[in-house]
Amino acid sequence: MRSYPHNSPHAAARIVALLLIADGHVSRSELDALYGRDIECELGLPPGEFANVLHTLCEDLLMGMRDRRLLTGSIDESTLAALLAEVTDAHLQHQALYFADAAAQADRHIAPAEAWVMEAALRHWQFEAAAAQA
Repeated sequence: MRSYPHNSPHAAARIVALLLIADGHVSRSELDALYGRDIECELGLPPGEFANVLHTLCEDLLMGMRDRRLLTGSIDESTLAALLAEVTDAHLQHQALYFADAAAQADRHIAPAEAWVMEAALRHWQFEAAAAQA
């Protein structure tokens, strides 16, 4: 899996992209929710770059695919934690969660895989925030 610079717009966008594909289906309503909230501008990505992040994530997942039924089958807890660790800035974490939540709720169904990504992000980033204050 490729890595992005820590606290980069690309690292945050990849978390959103991961949630977007977590259930194996990207719906038009999910994309509309993200682009309607101006995801690229808000995260500081150039126009068209979110699609590139999504594409790159899919390529990386295809290369490491173990479970042929689901593209995200190669994502385990430690891989997800490593991706989440690339975003330590609280504002960027908040933005990623905002867009991930918008995508998850757009089709009026939160799939278990989407919930898993969201719960992991909330858990990991809350732990990071508490550790930084200690």
